[in-house]
This record gives sequence, C-alpha cells and structure tokens, in this order.
Amino acid sequence: MAHYTPHPHIQEILSNLPTGPGVYQMIDPNGRIIYVGKAKNLRSRVRSYFQPSNFDSKVQRIRQDTSDIQFILTGDELKALITEAELIRVHKPRYNILLKDDKRYPYIRVTTGDPFPTVEMTRRMDRHDGHRYFGPFTSAGGVRETLDVLRRAFPYLTCDREITGRDARACLYYDIKLCGAPCIGAQTQEEYWENINGLMRVLSGHAESVLDDLRQQMEAASEALDFERAALLRDRMRVVAQISARQRLVADLDADQDVIAFAQEGSDAVVQMFLIRNGRLVGSEYFALEGTEDEAAGEIISNFLMQFYQDATDIPREVIVPEQIEEARIIEQWLRDRRGGRKVKLTVPQRGNKRELVQLAAQTAVEKLGILRSQWASDTVKQETALRELQEALGLPNPPNRIECYDISTTQGTAIVASRVVFVQGVPRKSEYRRFNIQTVAHAGSDDYQSMREALTRRFRRWREALEEPAVSAPGKKDQAETWRLLPDLLIVDGGKGQLNVAVEVLQAAGLFGRVPVCALAKQFEEIYLPGREKPVILPRRSEGLFLVQRVRDEAHRFAITSHRVRRRKTGLASQLENVPGIGPARRKALLKAFDRDIEAIRTASIEELTAVPGITRDIAENIKAALGG
Repeated sequence: MAHYTPHPHIQEILSNLPTGPGVYQMIDPNGRIIYVGKAKNLRSRVRSYFQPSNFDSKVQRIRQDTSDIQFILTGDELKALITEAELIRVHKPRYNILLKDDKRYPYIRVTTGDPFPTVEMTRRMDRHDGHRYFGPFTSAGGVRETLDVLRRAFPYLTCDREITGRDARACLYYDIKLCGAPCIGAQTQEEYWENINGLMRVLSGHAESVLDDLRQQMEAASEALDFERAALLRDRMRVVAQISARQRLVADLDADQDVIAFAQEGSDAVVQMFLIRNGRLVGSEYFALEGTEDEAAGEIISNFLMQFYQDATDIPREVIVPEQIEEARIIEQWLRDRRGGRKVKLTVPQRGNKRELVQLAAQTAVEKLGILRSQWASDTVKQETALRELQEALGLPNPPNRIECYDISTTQGTAIVASRVVFVQGVPRKSEYRRFNIQTVAHAGSDDYQSMREALTRRFRRWREALEEPAVSAPGKKDQAETWRLLPDLLIVDGGKGQLNVAVEVLQAAGLFGRVPVCALAKQFEEIYLPGREKPVILPRRSEGLFLVQRVRDEAHRFAITSHRVRRRKTGLASQLENVPGIGPARRKALLKAFDRDIEAIRTASIEELTAVPGITRDIAENIKAALGG
C-alpha cells in the first residue's frame, strides 16, 4: 500500500489542534460536511485519522475526501456529545451513521395544555408547547389503529369547537359513542379529563391498573343502581382488557426498560427496540440505519441511542443493549438530563431474562432486515431511479436494465471460483447466476487477474457459441442458450483498475468493447472506474444508484463465497475417496453421483447400499467403511 502523506493544509491544521474536548467536522472540497465526530482530546482523535498506519477502510475514505477540518471546543464531554448529535441531525453527513428515512417519525400528541385536550397523530414535536407526546413510532398506520382502539375506551374530542357546554347539539361522534359531548354539557370538564388521563396511562404502559380502576367504578355504579354507567364502564373494560392482553408481561412488574439489538448485512442495518413499562411489552419498533458498514457494534448502538433519544418523549430507567459502549457514562448522564434528572442505566446483560430479551430482539431484527431488503429490492420506483442515476453517472447510452457482475473467491490459490450474478431491472435473477471453476491458475497460486480473465473469456465464448447454435425447442436448453446470448447493458467486475483492464482486454478480443459498457467497483472507497478515465466516479453516498451497485457487488461476493465453499467441500470429499484401496477415478465418480456428492451419506451408508453402486464390490465397500470410519 502506498505511503500516505496529508496535504500541507491538513497537516497545518493537525499541528495546531487543541487538546481539549470538543467536536470536529470533516469538510470536502465543495464545502459540505462529510463527517462529524466528538473527542475527549481533539488533537489526539483527529490526528489519528491521518496516521499512515491507519488502514481502517472508513477512515481512509474520510481522509481521502477531506480538504478542510473545523472544530468546536465544548469544555466537557457531555457538551461534545450533545453538539455532535445536533450537527449530525442538521447536516446528515455522508459518513455518519444515520436513521435511514429522512421523514419524521409519527408521535401521538395529547394537547394537555388545553382545557379540553384533543388526541392526534403528528410528525412534529415541540417540547415547550405544554402538551404530552408519546413515541416516536415507525408506522403511521399503527398509530391510527392504536388511536381508534383507545377512542372506543376513552372517547375524546376531534373537533375544533370552543367548548362552552352551551352548544345546541352535538356532532355524530356523540351518537356513536366516540365523544362524551362536553360541547352540549353532556360531560363535565372533570369527567372529560378522567378519560384523557386514562388514555395517557394506557399509552404509558399502565393498562392493568387502569383496568382495576374501571372495575371498581363499574362495581360502584352497579351498587348505586346506575346501570347505564355500569354498562358503559363494562364496555370500556373490554377494550382496555384487549390492550392489556397485547401488552404481555415479559419482565418484573416494576421493570421500566428499552431493549435494543440490531442486525446488519452489507450496507443495510436494522435496530429493533422492545419498550417495556411496568414489566409489560407496550411497544415493538424497528429503525433502519445507513452508513453502518465497517462500524463496530458499539459505535452503531451509541449513534442510534443519540439519534433516537434526542427526540424520544419517554425515556426509561434502564436501556438494555447488546454490546459495551465506549461513551456509556456520558450517554447515561445525557439520558438522565433528558429524563429530568432521574437516573438512567445502560446495561449489557450476560445471562438471565434480560439477555434472552436482547437475543429475541436480535432475532427479530434479522427477520425484519430480511423483509426490508426484499421490499427495497422490489421497490420499482427506487429501481427506476437507480438505473437512471447509473446511466447518467456512467455516461451509458441506455439504462442498465441488465447488469452482470463478476467476483473471484479463493483460499491460498486453491479451489478458485468465479461467480456471475445477473440483475434485471434492478432485481436479482437467480436462475441466471453461474459459477466458473477456474482451471488455468489451479496450480500456480492465487492470481485474481488471470482468474477474472478466464471467467470473462469463457462467458463471451459462450455468447458466440449461443449465437451460432441452431434454435432449440427444449425449454431448458433454450433458457441455457438465452442466458449466454443476451449481452449486459453494464458489466461490473469487483476490483480496481487492474481488473478493469482485464475486462477491457477480454471485450476487445471478443469484438465487444464499445458495445458492452464495463466498469470496476473498488470496495474500499466505493469508487467506480471506467475505461479511459483517470479519476473514478463517486456516486452520492445516499443515491439509489450506489445502493444498487452495492447490492449487485454484495450478491456477487456472497455467491462467489458460497460456490467456493461447495467446491472445497467436493474437492475434500474426492481426496478422501482417493485414499480408499480399490477406488479409481471411475468408481469415485460413480460413488459421488450415487450419493449426490455427500461424503456423510457415503460414510454412513450400509454395505448393501454401497455395493448397489456399479463397480463397488463387497471388499471395496468394506474398504470404504474402514477408511471413512463408517
């Protein structure tokens, strides 16, 4: 790797950095803030980014794009933490971990600053307006469903009337029992507030105690022979009982906790939260993140905590997390301040119920991430945007509706496998995935360039052969020919300029250079290299085009590794059989075919099953059992 030397302007800044706590901002040549960080010692932390010995891939990307550095001295670590969170929220720097959606999350607002509060969903929260907020939630539909259920138990106003109690008549909601009609005096202000307080207690996780209060009121109404009110309270109890059943008991009765875990795959990540109040699970929310690649688990969690609780209205006594966090003490102090001075504890459980909750949250995050990745992959609007962005950024004559990507997988030059994945209209077409067992470098050590050359040469040789073949009627053969006959709108090779040069040479030899657009994607900095261009193309950090090429590259890498493992397993199986007396190439091939290349199936097979294979005598079968330990 080439020796790194900071630009003189950067070096001057590094030489004059202060040593106190504060926040630093990395700025690109266009004046955009690309990264915000905090430090107990600004001089030490910022200089670490520009050490030649720092090979962290994210650090290298940041320093490559940085042309200026600004800093803010804050006086202490807590203020640095708060300032960092605010700068990230405002500027959304490309290299920071961010909540994926730019939209505001929905809250439930109860206008407790009004004489007769209303209850509504909102995406804007004002901590100083005198009202109560609950949330945030991830689903607006879920919020509306919750409010519909709560309104049946605790009728509330939705109109903008001035409530005097002297209106001539009430609206339709009074007739269908979704409002107590304080506007006509049918309900006093005290009775209305009793409903609102009950609703807020349920939202705070106290449904069980609300149920007990309603039961006592119903019994009192029955004893007073007020059967109409007793029936009304009975109906409310049924609704609250349904809500209480949803809020299942998962912890000690006094538990007030948020449980947090996450799942990550490639450039995508999801944080899963369980909200536990009074021992009951009152909410389960997930949040998609971006910018998490190459980040440690503790860093992902701490960044999420700062962004989530910056706007959260309800902070528990305990936040349970899966990993140790470097700034745990400072984050606890910040959370305590946001909770009005009441203590907040960060816990990393090692055993027991809390550990089980973290594991359950992690499993839920994995499942949710899988669902989201499928949804993102099938989002046609995003796919069209991605294809258009790629066409513009790479100067392609047409949108890259058909993309082929090639990757190499090897272990110390053995069992080398090249993979081809195909994306059509931005969606993987797994029926057209192919693997190439590399033969030309099998005994000459690892050579990724030669391996790529062989794979691409074989691919375009098959293209020419498919053109020359007569039409076939069999569906399977037709599909096989079609996958080679179709040329890609964009050919991607995983790697840098060296792999790109190989691809260009292969295309020239096939007479396809200029007809098949080609590029190389270098993972380290997500740079796209094009033929004849010295500088790479850098797609915007949050562009759909970049997300698409990352998905294509990640899928090619995954398929290459999977194919490589299969080949290694088969190679190992064959080598074990080679040592069995009486087994030559023909008998080994017959065994592998009969048992679907499964060494365990051969090892555990009976003598009778082995001798059923053509060419395997009883003596040879006994040799197999002895050699394989069956």
